[in-house]
Amino acid sequence: MNLNSLDLNLLVALDALLREANVSRAAMRIGLSQPAASHALQRLRDLIGDPLLVRTGARMELTPRAQALRAPLAQALDQVRALFIADEFDAARSERQFRLMMPDLAVELLMPPLMEKITKAAPNVRIDVVPWRGPAIFTAEFARTIDLVISIGNAFSGFHRQRLYTDSDALAIRRGHPVGARLKRIETFLDARHVAVVIRGQSEDLIDMWLRPKGIERRIALVVSGYLEALHVAARTDLVAFVPRRLIGALSKQLSLATVTPPLDPGIDEQFMFYPTRAQMDPGSIWLRKLMLETGRELDTRKTPSRTAGSTRSQSWAAAS
Repeated sequence: MNLNSLDLNLLVALDALLREANVSRAAMRIGLSQPAASHALQRLRDLIGDPLLVRTGARMELTPRAQALRAPLAQALDQVRALFIADEFDAARSERQFRLMMPDLAVELLMPPLMEKITKAAPNVRIDVVPWRGPAIFTAEFARTIDLVISIGNAFSGFHRQRLYTDSDALAIRRGHPVGARLKRIETFLDARHVAVVIRGQSEDLIDMWLRPKGIERRIALVVSGYLEALHVAARTDLVAFVPRRLIGALSKQLSLATVTPPLDPGIDEQFMFYPTRAQMDPGSIWLRKLMLETGRELDTRKTPSRTAGSTRSQSWAAAS
């Protein structure tokens, strides 16, 4: 049989005829006129080479060939219909694995509350976090392996963007630091020794990219690759870390850190969630995005950093990439 010449609507008509064993009732079942259903039956007889329905007295009966077609035809039509209906995501039973890419500060702030939600709703779902390594790694091949990206970046090709939460930058120092609140003054700030955060894929700390056009250079004593490392160092030395304010707040008690408002205001930063366009209608992706957005908005409902509007870190990221 040449499938190119097959009208798939005939299969729907055949299914109705086999179920009803009556042309008039089959026509009503699929919304055809009685003559159209009779015409379909004749075409099916010619196509299959079997009468399919034969008259026995006052009623019609299925031929043995027609009887044999009923179950496989119903199964085949169900499979065809399933091609056009998105699978539901059963969180409670799912064993799906999701891959996320984000910097360490997002892991610290978002993943504990997110995992609490996931553990309750989907105990068998697995989350793999890939550390943020800069835009250079974000090739088309790599992007196909990622379900979500958390970043301050402006755009990723083939991804949609939604805002998660806002933040601002502040100075983190150990409690009992010799200069303490005097770091609010520009001269003390410039005299202090700093720990810079240069994430893989960047050439320097984004704060320094913002300060340089203003003619300001910090005294960099140490360079580390993550914000958590910077805070751990600041907690045990007299070095100063210029990092996101929410992260300092999250670890201030644990690391005995104090927050100092810097003498220069970098403005408000926005953290975004990016998800692939290809997964826009995927039920599993929709479920995970909903939980992530809830987590980000819960974070944002806490005391928002009272700084002036802006997107310094995002602008620096764009310039770096």
